[in-house]
Amino acid sequence: MIDEILKYNKEFVEEKKYEQYKTSKYPDKKIAIITCMDTRLTELLPAALGIRNGDVKIIKNAGGVVSHAFGSVVRSVLVGIFELGIEEVMVIGHTDCGVQHINSDMMIKHMMDRGVDEEKIELIRHCGIDFDTWLEGFDCVESSVKDSVEMLRKHPLIPKDVKISGYVMDSVTGEIHVVEP
Repeated sequence: MIDEILKYNKEFVEEKKYEQYKTSKYPDKKIAIITCMDTRLTELLPAALGIRNGDVKIIKNAGGVVSHAFGSVVRSVLVGIFELGIEEVMVIGHTDCGVQHINSDMMIKHMMDRGVDEEKIELIRHCGIDFDTWLEGFDCVESSVKDSVEMLRKHPLIPKDVKISGYVMDSVTGEIHVVEP
């Protein structure tokens, strides 16, 4: 499959199909969106929000969750604010999320089924990583969005004039619902 993707890429470049996507690194709408890596949102989310290439910064991870105050999501938000002109942050969860109801015991079992040695898992646990919490999903998408918004709003490095808001998107229709703080 990767070979097919690389072949397509070569043709894409040779035919200069990239020209329609040219833009700067600065988001025109000055918005960062934190959302899930779910494949259903790849085209649905931009289409449902009317955003195009160059409009916003999109930060994706499993569940669209801000799980650590000094993790990669917050780092990306800080770069967006201080280096790229971000003025607003939208946290957008979605219905039927694959991270919802995931538990660490299930994930660890799947890891071991795929050949990850139990000794390595135990080593990580004894190195100060709260492995079980790190692997956990969430039970309620609205609560997860609220928690992420709250973490960003209370973050000591995010200026208070940056607007931070939360939403849940229907993963079928693209309809957005505001999550109240």
